[in-house]
Amino acid sequence: MAGKVLVVDDEKMIVKGLKFSIEQDGYEVDCAYDGEEAVKCAKSCEYCVVLLDVMLPKLDGFEVLRQIREFSDMPVIMLTAKGDDMDKILGLDYGADDYITKPFNVLEVKARMKAIMRRSAKHSDDKEQPKEVISKDMRLDLEGRRLYIKNNEINLTAKEFDLLELLCTNPNKVYSREKLLSLVWGYEYPGDARTVDVHVRRLREKIESNPKEPKYVHTKWGVGYYFKD
Repeated sequence: MAGKVLVVDDEKMIVKGLKFSIEQDGYEVDCAYDGEEAVKCAKSCEYCVVLLDVMLPKLDGFEVLRQIREFSDMPVIMLTAKGDDMDKILGLDYGADDYITKPFNVLEVKARMKAIMRRSAKHSDDKEQPKEVISKDMRLDLEGRRLYIKNNEINLTAKEFDLLELLCTNPNKVYSREKLLSLVWGYEYPGDARTVDVHVRRLREKIESNPKEPKYVHTKWGVGYYFKD
């Protein structure tokens, strides 16, 4: 088996179609049809990817994701039929790794899954990565995926941490928004510059004493963003 995937949706035909297609690629697939069942599955197994619908009975997808993030960083792709939900996901309040809007093409879903899994595997295998980065009042624990400012822990979502990790392990290197979309999201992301701008704004609100005059994540006007050591 290539790994285990959890598919969560209350529409049984969607679950059946995803399960069949994903199993064709050698993955084992568990299924859940409501939020409570999804949390139980996630607690019992470390999945290589969770496909999680937003609109679920008992617990909605955002609450399921919030609970999963209390005990695991397993990759989660949100499935949403509502355009309004994209702003919530982009707002970084939940820590999703990606989102796909319905109706979707199952080949796109599998491509997104595999890209995220490649990123996760590469991150795990990177033995040359330093264990922590210290700059001014910041300490970034790369192994524990924790951030401390003046010895106070700052809670970051998965994407916020990935973005900060990339920038601070490559200090003074300017990344365009397009490059950040590719590197942090792990594939040719179909979003736009707003995605990066929203992430950077929320990250600054958490790590900068004055987000309007940042001392860590800086803007190179007309080019992109960089971390100043």
